[in-house]
Amino acid sequence: QVQVVESGGGLVQPGGSLRLSCQVSGNTFGADIVGWYRQTPGNSRELVATRSGNVETYADSVKGRFTFSRDYERKTGYLQMDTLEPEDTAVYYCKVNSGWTSYWGQGTQVTVSS
Repeated sequence: QVQVVESGGGLVQPGGSLRLSCQVSGNTFGADIVGWYRQTPGNSRELVATRSGNVETYADSVKGRFTFSRDYERKTGYLQMDTLEPEDTAVYYCKVNSGWTSYWGQGTQVTVSS
């Protein structure tokens, strides 16, 4: 089994910053953090940032404001979010791939509001 835990969300004013964390535990052999997604009620989960090998991809809406990073073993990951906008309000999920399976945590709520 693989466990994924996201943390670091909260309430922040427009223009502020947050740093989200993702930690993988359990049967972590072969498990890699590959990116971050977000979801709002009634909508599909959308890509925020991913990294596959040396290829990094960001959603156009967050490019230049968000930065995805992970440690060498890909078991701990981060999403640095700067210049936050109300449109960034969502539940943020960390995506972990292991073999044929993708794993998700419970997500962490980010609310951007004055």
